[in-house]
Parts: sequence; structure tokens; C-alpha cells
Amino acid sequence: MLSFVKRFSLTDNPKADMLSGLTVALALVPEAIAFAFVAGVEPLVGLYAAFFVGLITSVFGGRSGMISGATGAMAVAMVGIVALYGVEYLFAAIVLTGVIQILAGVLRLGKFIRLVPHPVMLGFVNGLAIVICLAQFGQFKMLDHHPESHSAIDVLFNGGWLTGMQIYLMVGLTALTMAIIWLFPKLPKIGTFIPAPLAAIIIVSGLVIGLDLDTRTVGDLASVAGGLPQFHIPIVPFTLETLFIILPVAITLAAIGLIESLLTLTLIDEMTETRGRTSQECVGQGMANVTCGFFGAMGGCAMIGQSMININSGGRGRLSGITAAVALLCFILFGSALIEKIPLAALTGLMFMVVIATFAWASLKMMRKIPKEDAFVIFLVTAVTVAHDLAMAVVIGVIVSALVYAWKSAHHIWVTEGRSDKGSKVYMLHGPLFFGSISVFKNLLNPKNDTDHEHIVIDFSHARVWDHSALEAIDVLATKYEEAGKKLHLVHLSADCKLLLHKAQDLVEVNMLEDPKYRVVTDYAHELKT
Repeated sequence: MLSFVKRFSLTDNPKADMLSGLTVALALVPEAIAFAFVAGVEPLVGLYAAFFVGLITSVFGGRSGMISGATGAMAVAMVGIVALYGVEYLFAAIVLTGVIQILAGVLRLGKFIRLVPHPVMLGFVNGLAIVICLAQFGQFKMLDHHPESHSAIDVLFNGGWLTGMQIYLMVGLTALTMAIIWLFPKLPKIGTFIPAPLAAIIIVSGLVIGLDLDTRTVGDLASVAGGLPQFHIPIVPFTLETLFIILPVAITLAAIGLIESLLTLTLIDEMTETRGRTSQECVGQGMANVTCGFFGAMGGCAMIGQSMININSGGRGRLSGITAAVALLCFILFGSALIEKIPLAALTGLMFMVVIATFAWASLKMMRKIPKEDAFVIFLVTAVTVAHDLAMAVVIGVIVSALVYAWKSAHHIWVTEGRSDKGSKVYMLHGPLFFGSISVFKNLLNPKNDTDHEHIVIDFSHARVWDHSALEAIDVLATKYEEAGKKLHLVHLSADCKLLLHKAQDLVEVNMLEDPKYRVVTDYAHELKT
């Protein structure tokens, strides 16, 4: 058996991966249930998702050792469609989500995760933490409370709170769970063998059962007893109206899932000093979500917390994720009676600890030390995440960061004047020449002011031509010098610039030894590799 898994590159250390996978499976159970509650679906829907997503991405994904399952990031984006149209529409949206993710992998779009700036990352993480935190307050409300609005922030204002001893028990047990998770790793020996979340669930559940405390449990919401997942085509009308309903949700879920998965992949790459395959991970996530949609599961993506547990426990191969998924299915088939006795307060406390661990607290301290533009981007992405959704927040953050960068770069261009050995006037251009800086470039060089020199040299050795707008600006400048009766010489331009210039290409003096070899963006975008 061990030689089999080694032969198919599932692991280099079967024992370590299997033990690590079992540990991850034990910690996956309460989180999968908690995220199912966040999405407004039955716990079994979340557990099946953890099984399918974990198994398929471990086999077909682009990053060994990474754990995937039902996640809070995607769960908070599912609440609306479940509440308005029902769970069948969610399953249909999950199928479409997987198709979109597979297309993203085939088109090699995963490489664009490298374009996400660090301030956007911080805002994304902080917004995710706040949204998950707000969602937990729903557990402190009556079971029969059904608010009209499902906005993350509206949960604080739409009423329905528990009262009397119920609220006291809920708050107390939640606080106890958080305290156990914080203190347990500090215990000698035992704290290193059992995951703290699992220990907290066991202790608090034992306390509730032993003292017969009257507090809500998983069984009060729904039964988690189940058999093997059954193939199930989503029961929705196959019409354009249905497509228009599920498409926005599917795009949002696909973006959220890929963003979180690829960010987790990048983090594990840095920790293990290896490199995962972004495009393959996109395809693996897509295959997992398509399967989830056809087997009554809520879908998911990579889990940062569980992936860290796996890596820190020694799990490096694909076998660790496979073991975790198979063990989780065994829990569903044979351990449902125990799962139903878990108090909701324990799951809520667990999620609050996830929030504390997820939020980038260091970003608050650095606000006064970083550029104000970066601080604004962090705040903007966080706010949009809470008010709208994670995918939209990241897109807006990247756009704003790009505009800020373009604005700054547009003002970092200047010229120094000199004379050549032959007496020609030389302009040494410094900085990037692109659409944002061409107006400054035109003001720096004015043919009407160069009345005392017949030969004008523009040296590009310290400049970089970025786009077609820059080439057009060079052509326009050459025309103006020609109309002024001057002989213009363009030196140290890349050879491809000469090919793309229209009016000024004959003015470029090519030096095979000194000229740069870069290519203009408009000429090599199609050659970018994964």
C-alpha cells in the first residue's frame, strides 16, 4: 500500500501524511458545520462539501499539502441566494461556479494573483474576518427569527436576540470555548498532539452533556446523520431567468474561491520553499465545486487555517488531504449521533477565534507609518468587503492601487541637459514613459525653445517606453522637431520601439551593444507565461 501511494506521487512520507490528515479531519468537523450555519444550509451540506472539495483538490489540485473544504469566505456569499430562492438554486450556482473556475484554469488566469498588492491583501483579510465575526451574532438569536435583510452588518440591528438564562449560557460557553482554544496549546505534551479547536469542542460538549445545561445544540437545528452522498441534479427551471439569478452568485463565488485558494497556495509555497501550479489549482477547485453541485454540497475552496494545521503537523503530500477527506466521510457515516450533541456556543467560540487569528492586527499599527494611499486602500477594501462582497472588494482595491501607482509614476519623469562631443544638445530622459506621463514629457521638451542648436539628441538609456501612448508621444515630438527645422536623434531606444514607431523610426540610431533589449508592453503581452 505504501509503495502504491509513493508510486503515484501521493506522498514521500505516508506515515506523516496520514497522521496529519487524521488530525485535520478531526478539526474539520466543527468548522464545516459552523460554515454551513453561516450559509444558512443544513450541517450535512457543509460536511459533504468538506469531503468532496478536500478529496478532489488533493488529487487534482496544483498544491500538495493544501487543505480545502467549506469556508466562511464563500459561505457568507451564499446566504442571499439560499434565503431568497432556496438551496436548490445554490447547488445550481455551485455547478456554474465550478465551470467558471475550470475555464479560469484553462485560460491560465491564476497567474494574475501576483498582481494583487499587499494593501489589498490586508484589506481582504480584515474584511473577511469582520464578515465572519458579524455572521456569528446570528447564533445569539431565536431559531424562529427570520430577518428580511441578510446583510452582514444588518445582523446587529434586526432584533431577535436571546433573553434570560439562554443568552447568559450562550455567552458564557462561547467565552469558555475561546479560552480553551487559547490555553490548550500551552499545555505540555498534550497541547501539541490534539488540535485546540477539537479539544475545546470536546470539553464544552462534555460540560453541557454532563451538567444537562439547557443550551442549543447542532441537533436543535438539523440532523447530521447521513449516508453516502447521492447524485442529485439541482431542481431548478432550466431557463434564462434561472441563469440570470445564479450567474452573479456563481461569478462572486468563483472569484472568492480562487482568490482565497491562490493566496493560500502562495503562502504554502513560501513556507515549504516549493512551488504550486496556479492554473492546475483553478481546475482542481472547479472540478470539486461542479461535483459538489451535483451531490447536494455547498462547495468550497482552500482553507488557510486547516492548511496551516496540516503543514505544521508534517503533512506535505497529497495523501494528507485525501486522508482528511476520507476520515471526514467516516465521521458522517458513523459518528452523527455525537456531532448532533455539539453545543452551538462551542462552534460560535471556535469561529470567533478564527476571526481573531484571521484579522491582520499589525495593519492597525502600521497605518501611520505607511503611505496614506496604501492606508486608504486597506480601509476601502475592508469596507467594501463588509458592505458588499469579497470579490468586488479585491477588484476595486486592485483598480485603485493601479491608479495610485500610475499617478505616482506619471510624476517621476524628468530630463537633464548636456552637450555631446560634436556640440549637439543632449536631453537625458529619466523615468517611465507611458500614458500617464506623456503630458509631462511633452512639457519637458519644446522644439520652439531649441533655437540655438541644429542637432538635438534624446537619450533613452535611463527611460523605459511602456505602451503605445508613449510611442505616439515620441512620434508627435519628432514631427514637431522636423517642422521646426531641427535634426532629431533618438538614441538607446529598444529595437522593438523602432519597429513600432511610425513617423520617427528613421530617427532612431541603433547601437547593438548599448541599446536595451526590453519589449514594449503592447508587443509582448501575449507571451506572458503562467
